[in-house]
Amino acid sequence: MKTSELQQEPEYALSIESGEGQHPKDFHWMDINVPCRTACPAGTDIPGYLEAIYQGKPEEAYKINLRDNIFPAVLGRTCTRPCEPSCRHGREGLGDPVAICFAKRSADDFRTRQDPILLEKLFPPSGKKVAIIGAGASGLSLARELCLWGHQVTLFEKHAEAGGLMIQGIPEFRLPRDMVRREVNQVLDLGIELRCNEEMNAEKISALQNDFDAVVLAAGTHDPRWPACPGTELPQVQHGLEFLKAINQGARPDLGKNVVIIGGGFTAVDCARMARRLGSENVKMVYRRSEAEMYIGSHEFHQFATEGVQTEFLAAPKAFLADADGNLSAVQFVKTELKPGEDGRAVPVEVPGSEFEVEADSVLLGTGQQTAGWWKEIDGLFVAGDAHTGPGSLIDAIGHGKKIARQVDLALMGNDRFEEVVIVEDATTTGRTREMDDFPRLEMPEISAADRGVTDEVEVGLSDEASKTEASRCYLCHYKFEIDNELCIYCDRCLKVTPVDGCIVKVSDLIYDEENRISGFIESTSTKNYNRLHLNQNDCIRCGACVEVCPVDCISLQKVTRETRPKV
Repeated sequence: MKTSELQQEPEYALSIESGEGQHPKDFHWMDINVPCRTACPAGTDIPGYLEAIYQGKPEEAYKINLRDNIFPAVLGRTCTRPCEPSCRHGREGLGDPVAICFAKRSADDFRTRQDPILLEKLFPPSGKKVAIIGAGASGLSLARELCLWGHQVTLFEKHAEAGGLMIQGIPEFRLPRDMVRREVNQVLDLGIELRCNEEMNAEKISALQNDFDAVVLAAGTHDPRWPACPGTELPQVQHGLEFLKAINQGARPDLGKNVVIIGGGFTAVDCARMARRLGSENVKMVYRRSEAEMYIGSHEFHQFATEGVQTEFLAAPKAFLADADGNLSAVQFVKTELKPGEDGRAVPVEVPGSEFEVEADSVLLGTGQQTAGWWKEIDGLFVAGDAHTGPGSLIDAIGHGKKIARQVDLALMGNDRFEEVVIVEDATTTGRTREMDDFPRLEMPEISAADRGVTDEVEVGLSDEASKTEASRCYLCHYKFEIDNELCIYCDRCLKVTPVDGCIVKVSDLIYDEENRISGFIESTSTKNYNRLHLNQNDCIRCGACVEVCPVDCISLQKVTRETRPKV
């Protein structure tokens, strides 16, 4: 039985001893103690699927990912990994974060069968019709959720097939197309109508609003942003996304010997790596901010050294220069320095008199995209993904698509049909050993630089055994150890085996907020104000050492999960 009431003393981490809770402190515990899941825009149950991988259950791990983030095989290769910087294993003194993304991929790699998995629908037909414009990551996420919830969904896509930038933009050496098409079809096969080669405008969308109960724009950001400097009209100056789209459609242009890439995001990185594959000898990526400001992970940047891409930071383009025949000959840059910005991100400022030139036969611009402006004139649209947030990652688009799906469902049905619950179950062990804490993070095996062509996937995946080893590094933060101070005899044995300073502390009192959530504690300073032992959940690494040495079994273990489900 679920409850939003406090059913045990405030000194306990959760509102309930077991069962289903909806008290603010239950959700707060999940947010704080499972930081990887909190950081995931799609709310993926990361420790749940890592536990399944370690236990040799890749099908279960895949289904957890499928439920939460919709494209497990795709994201196992392309996710920006916002979960990994939040991983408890990466905190100071504890080692490196778990390779969560690599493990996600293995869930798909080692499934016994690759047949489509169609999730069960959660509600009967609603009689409502929804039009979604754009069949990329966000639009497909929206479509799947709304279809599972009983709505009739039609996707309108301007290209010849669904998939968005998963098909059109991301290079095949990062993302094999058979993986994309298989997981896109898992969505469409639920009963979603797809209409391709449908170019949209304001008039057509207004007509859709008459025929559908809701219309959602999820068309992404495809209009190029051009730098405000002379020479962008030169034929050898291309926008990077359009270049990648052409490559993915089979083009193999000759970029010349010297190629300059401008930008510091995924488009710029993909363009640089692609230029090397097309035979350009000198490829240099120039970015106006520092390496630390790049919107990519270190796992992307390390490829530059392997593949022979040069980099230069703190420099911005001033002009694209032409020779006497009107062809690009060089790019003029100016050095920059970073100043604090109002939004917290450093702002590049030009350094006067620091201009320099870089020889160039071609320029590829990774300077961003924007949405088409015409749709802003239309009232009554829901807007999802990059069209709403600006250019972002696949996992951002998926997470935002799921969020907008809830808003659409609420508008169509007149009430929120879902509820959030925290489920607490007794457990006897996490299955972890202390040796697992010392396993080093595994690196992804790759094909040699000499074998890297335009369509050859670089990362080959972890072996089955290696994926289990990497998954075993997870602290399984969805498990909760807790001390019952009424049973405790204060022998201090648990304090002597703590692997992390402060995971168990002697306290004089606990600090609570207005909703009875434990927000802190006051450490005891002597035996006179030593009132209890407190297991500090935020520092606990779930090793179980305290349980093993406790002579009176006063430390309990429970598994805690969070679920979004139809209201019962």
